Amino acid sequence: MPDIILVKSQMGENIGAAARAMANFGITHLKLVAPRDGWPSESATANAVGAFDGIVSVEVFETVKDAVAPYHSVYATTARTRDMRKKVFTPTDAVSKIIQQQNTDQKTAILFGGERAGLDNDDIAMAQNIITFPTNPDFSSLNLAQSVLLLSFEYHRQNNKTDEPFVPTGKSEIATQEELNEFLNRLECELDKKRFFRNEDMRPTMLRNIRSMILRSDLTDQEVKTFQGILSALIGNKVS
Repeated sequence: MPDIILVKSQMGENIGAAARAMANFGITHLKLVAPRDGWPSESATANAVGAFDGIVSVEVFETVKDAVAPYHSVYATTARTRDMRKKVFTPTDAVSKIIQQQNTDQKTAILFGGERAGLDNDDIAMAQNIITFPTNPDFSSLNLAQSVLLLSFEYHRQNNKTDEPFVPTGKSEIATQEELNEFLNRLECELDKKRFFRNEDMRPTMLRNIRSMILRSDLTDQEVKTFQGILSALIGNKVS
């Protein structure tokens, strides 16, 4: 995972909020370069909401040069165009590159500047790459902790394999084809009795559409029983 380096942070509250964002998404090493109010910080600890309690570790450095020394690749976050020849990444592309690098045991870090002015040119000169957030060009300034949050989330999203969306079925099981066919056959029979299919030529198409709607829903066996009960109630039979 990448390390996060906050350069000349002015507010302990933002340091704490950044650490909280890191902990939320599994990034655990924070470096501080010359924080204005020093370290440790009561306001940072309060805003971290427990992130410093064994999750996010902190190191403090005097210079960016010292902080970035152990890394193979450093990314600097900035919204401003700089007169330097460096690769510019979006957060998504940067994280993709970082994951490739970590898979070859390269150490990576991401630099974030202070709240007032961001990173200066000397700080950015220490990085191989630039990350620019695709924000509204008329209002591109991001809060420090928000910036850390966005990149931490993107790292977690790409680096963790998550299950496809699913609907929990509770104690029920997905209905079998036999259960579905039993209901659909009964429904067709009752619709015939009520003369639902007034155009006989359209009957096959309408039946296919009804079947598609039911099958597309991935009904559970309990849900099929509920529909059977509804059908019984509508035709005046006792619910079994």
